[in-house]
Amino acid sequence: MPPNDVYTETHERSTRLDIHELVRQLVGHLGPTLVATSANVSDRKLPYRWAKADGTEPRVDSQRRLQAAHRVWSLISDAEGDNVARAWFIGANPRLGEEAPVFCLRDDRIQDVLAAAKAFVEGTDD
Repeated sequence: MPPNDVYTETHERSTRLDIHELVRQLVGHLGPTLVATSANVSDRKLPYRWAKADGTEPRVDSQRRLQAAHRVWSLISDAEGDNVARAWFIGANPRLGEEAPVFCLRDDRIQDVLAAAKAFVEGTDD
């Protein structure tokens, strides 16, 4: 599958997921603290509430960040595995000025994070 198809597929997968299921998957793979940080909320219990089928929904700006986090997690996890994907989220990243991607998502630098994830998976310097 050409690389662009992978990016389109992860985008479509993340977009089509119900927000509660999307958060449930993120909590299961990244944990509630990283999910809360990615969504730019301080309450680490919120992701658990969002993950329930009948739970509350995150604010629109948080949903946007969570969809990007899921998209990036899916892209890296599919290519490199869950452990590498989690490490990628929390580690200093040279493509992001040595900031961890989770903090860049929190700060709404979604395009930067997506570009860094794409470059990581492709093994390029872009």
